[in-house]
Amino acid sequence: MKIAFDAKRFFHNTSGLGNYSRDFIRILSEYFPANEYILLNKNKSERGADILKKSNVRFVETSKGYMSRQFKMGKDAQKQDADIFHGLSGELPLKWDKKPIKKIVTIHDLIFVRYPQYYSFFDRKIHLWKFKKAASSADKIIAISEQTKRDIIQYLKVPDNKIEVIYQGCHQAFKQQQTNELIQSTKQKFNLPERFILNVGTIEDRKNLLNIVKAIKDTGISLVVVGKKTKYFQKIANFIQKNKMEKQIHFLEGVSMDELAVIYKSADIFIYPSFFEGFGIPVIEALFSKTVTITSNTSCLPEAGGPDSVYINPENYLDIQSKIKFLWENESERKRRADKGFEYVQKFNDEPIANQLMSLYEKILQ
Repeated sequence: MKIAFDAKRFFHNTSGLGNYSRDFIRILSEYFPANEYILLNKNKSERGADILKKSNVRFVETSKGYMSRQFKMGKDAQKQDADIFHGLSGELPLKWDKKPIKKIVTIHDLIFVRYPQYYSFFDRKIHLWKFKKAASSADKIIAISEQTKRDIIQYLKVPDNKIEVIYQGCHQAFKQQQTNELIQSTKQKFNLPERFILNVGTIEDRKNLLNIVKAIKDTGISLVVVGKKTKYFQKIANFIQKNKMEKQIHFLEGVSMDELAVIYKSADIFIYPSFFEGFGIPVIEALFSKTVTITSNTSCLPEAGGPDSVYINPENYLDIQSKIKFLWENESERKRRADKGFEYVQKFNDEPIANQLMSLYEKILQ
């Protein structure tokens, strides 16, 4: 089987869609090495270089020209005699030749429809048009959660039987044991507190960091935050300054994946009170790290967190505060829930995901 991918995110996104794309290709190439995996893009980068070294993965430069991703990439896949073209980030090419090829698109979320206030008018219109077009032309759609599947049915008017839910996994670093040297050097490099709670994710309105900061005010509990800052960060900074919390909250930058894995495993609690997610990869990363998780009782987050994570109303910082205190003061409960969470998260391991993906590919070619 020969499968072609839109590899723009694979090569150019550092987190989110980039991690999904790289993990996706890595998992398939390892568990189904007999197939050929073609990465189409106008150029490549150092990201995913280790995956590209595999004998069954190769890069193909897309044809030059105006909007080549939309108008040339599909035809380039057909020229490579690909059996399937897979768009990994909600889009499919607009132009194709008559040569037969099956089309699959992964849709991660429709947050731009649910929460339009977080997006410009232009971005909302473009995203919706692209997603509708891709959903219409695809033979099958992969939704990364049951929540996303429900949203695709509701907002894109797609029939239930066209959508397959296949969860995503996470980077191998969170499933491996880091060396003592790396653990010690990471703690020293970032001057990590003796005990702390951790939040990971872009610092933006939807991720709701401000309510964590409000929740730990006057508690003495240290918070470590790893994530790209947006203009929303200023709200956080103002609150921290006003309440003299500078020594309580630590913002980290330039963190490698292995260092991040150490930080997850060193945290007492991972907290992720996002208002809405398509899936919530940081929750999975925390569970693989055997770190007890507090997350929102909304969207797909209970799917990611499982029955033994602790759930909060993200709107209510007092609810967040009470759940943090409960776990912070109860080591045995933290351990019990972390162990149960680790059992639950095995369903997001590489092998079951690879088997589901290949089953879908085989089914679509029958």
